[in-house]
Amino acid sequence: MENAQYDLIVIGSGPAGQKGAIAAAKLGKKVAVIDRKGMIGGVSLHEGTIPSKTLREAVLYLSGLKQRPFYGRDYALKEEINREDLAKRVRIVVENEMEVVRDQLLRNDIDLVHGTGSFLGEHQVRVETPEETVTLTGEKILIACGSRPARPADVPFDEESILDVEQLLQLQRLPDKAIIIGGGAIGLEFASMFAAIDIEVTIIDRGTELLDFVDQEIMERLQYHLRDLNVVFRLGENVADLNNAGNEVIVNLESGKRVKGDILLYAVGRTGNADRLNLESTGLTADESGRLGVNERFQTPVSHIYAAGDVIGFPGLTSTSMEQGRLAANYMFDIAPDPETPLLPYGIYTIPEIAMVGKTEQQLTEEKVPYEFGIARYDELAKGQLTGARTGVVKLLFDPDSHDLLGIHILGESATELIHIGQTVLAMDGTIEYFRDSVFNYPTFAEAYKVAALDGLNKV
Repeated sequence: MENAQYDLIVIGSGPAGQKGAIAAAKLGKKVAVIDRKGMIGGVSLHEGTIPSKTLREAVLYLSGLKQRPFYGRDYALKEEINREDLAKRVRIVVENEMEVVRDQLLRNDIDLVHGTGSFLGEHQVRVETPEETVTLTGEKILIACGSRPARPADVPFDEESILDVEQLLQLQRLPDKAIIIGGGAIGLEFASMFAAIDIEVTIIDRGTELLDFVDQEIMERLQYHLRDLNVVFRLGENVADLNNAGNEVIVNLESGKRVKGDILLYAVGRTGNADRLNLESTGLTADESGRLGVNERFQTPVSHIYAAGDVIGFPGLTSTSMEQGRLAANYMFDIAPDPETPLLPYGIYTIPEIAMVGKTEQQLTEEKVPYEFGIARYDELAKGQLTGARTGVVKLLFDPDSHDLLGIHILGESATELIHIGQTVLAMDGTIEYFRDSVFNYPTFAEAYKVAALDGLNKV
């Protein structure tokens, strides 16, 4: 394999790398994917999306949270949930998914090179494998090496009590009290999981509003629900210092408050892994967060080197990374149309889920675009009643004159699935009447679209 020549070398086998490699292979290109043997599927599969979402499903099942409206607030499928109860499900899913990814790559005649890659020059990549060091040469290169949790030097991580997200997934014991620094998507997802299994949670964030890109009403409803599960929010707070004092973690805030817990999860930001690739040999540089700048075709300043996924920053979602990788491969081999701004759905796997596509009320107000809204509440849906998923809403934003759909915002069970109905109608420049005139199966959560449409049209 030494000095093997490829049309495309992909560094990283996560969502962006995998889809980019397959897209190029289907164009008849000779492709190699570099990643460590135990990391096929990337951070998303082993330390991020798949483990955390599998953990969420295990928590929902074992906690019996959705059944409590029928059987009482103290109902649980298993009274004492331990770490192994949660870890077993994660192991099974990760192992199965890793085989799926490996099979997909091999079926497309993609060479899997197991090792750690770094640049030797603009076209050369050195790979340190368990057996040897080899050099690969590529006409094109796609950097899809992902990201890692940010670990500031002043945070005394110790792998037992003060943890980043990757360390949390390896936690050997479940705490009674947890502190989470960072009220972003990751912090909120873990806060809702902890709360579902009766772990006391305090979220600390320097911002006064959480997830400001999400519709404000949706966030208010989520915070209300989490407070009902005894989650405490300390917003607009800065950490003065934190330390592990024996059997507890103590966080002192600049406001004078003191927060104590069994563990602390630091969930503020992620760092791109581009800073580990010896970029200097290509003329590229990563920013202070280890990320690369690209144009609308995912092309770096070095014309034959492209980048996609977490390593280029926001939004850093698995779904968007997949599409970025696919598009990058098409752009680099000149078979894609000119780039357009994609209509991206967002999904946040809190309990309950959040999903959105299109404009928020805040954006429309700032842009001085008139709008009206229609809303459907889960507790008014037969499906919500019979499943116990009574916390949730579907909200449609639309133009009061033309009735054009402007945005869809959902909080509740299956929100990340439901959003694609609205995404399709929005992409086709549909109006809110589409939902009014459509027939939805009954009882379903999808019926909420019709209820929300009727509610909105009643206002105009």
